[in-house]
Amino acid sequence: MLYVSEIFLSIQGESTYVGIPCVFVRLAGCNLKCRWCDTTYAREIKDAREMTVDEIVKEVKTYKSWLAEVTGGEPLLQEDTQELVKRLLDEKYTVLIETNGSVSLKDLDKRVIKVVDVKCPSSGACGSFLMENLEYITEDDEVKFVIEDREDYEFAKKFVEDYIKDRTTKILFAPVRPVLEPSQLAEWILKDGLKVRLQVQMHTYIWKKGEKSPSH
Repeated sequence: MLYVSEIFLSIQGESTYVGIPCVFVRLAGCNLKCRWCDTTYAREIKDAREMTVDEIVKEVKTYKSWLAEVTGGEPLLQEDTQELVKRLLDEKYTVLIETNGSVSLKDLDKRVIKVVDVKCPSSGACGSFLMENLEYITEDDEVKFVIEDREDYEFAKKFVEDYIKDRTTKILFAPVRPVLEPSQLAEWILKDGLKVRLQVQMHTYIWKKGEKSPSH
C-alpha cells in the first residue's frame, strides 16, 4: 500500500527528459522541509490516497505516455515504492525516480533512472545527502543541484569536482526562480567551463504560477 498525493499526465519539466509527455506518480510524505519546495502539499500523508501497486499501475496505464516518473515528497520513504518501480519497468515504461538523496538507493531496480537532488546550503537541508548513495549512481542517472545564490553554486561545483567526477555526465544546475536569474547562473557556468546542464523548469513557462497541466 502506498500513500499517493496525485497521479497525472504532464510535460516533463526537468531532467534530460525535459519536454516529453510523462505520467507522474507523486507519493506523499517527506523527511525534509526545503525552503524553496514547490510541492509542500505532498509533505504530509494526511490528505493522500491509499492505493495498492496494482491500482497505481492501472491508473498510470490510462494515460498515453511511455515515460513515467515516481516522485514526492520523498518516494523512497515508502517500502512499496521499490515494487511500484519494478512493476512500471515490467510494463515497459521508461521510469525515472526523483529522490532527495537522503534515503538509500541500494535496493532500487537497476533499470530505473535515478534523478538525485543534492541539497545546497540555501535549502536548509544541506548535509542530508547520504554519501554511500554515490556508489549507486550510474552513467544513466542524473544529479541535480537547485541553486539560489553564489554560495550554492560554489558548493555544487565543489561537490561535482570532489564526488561526482566521472560517475555520470548528467549533472543539472537549476536556478531558484525568481531569486536567481537563469542568465546569471549561465554566466557562472560559462566562466568556469563546467560540464553541467543549465536546467530551467519548462512547466513553469508553459503554465502560469498556480496553474496545473490539464490532466491534474
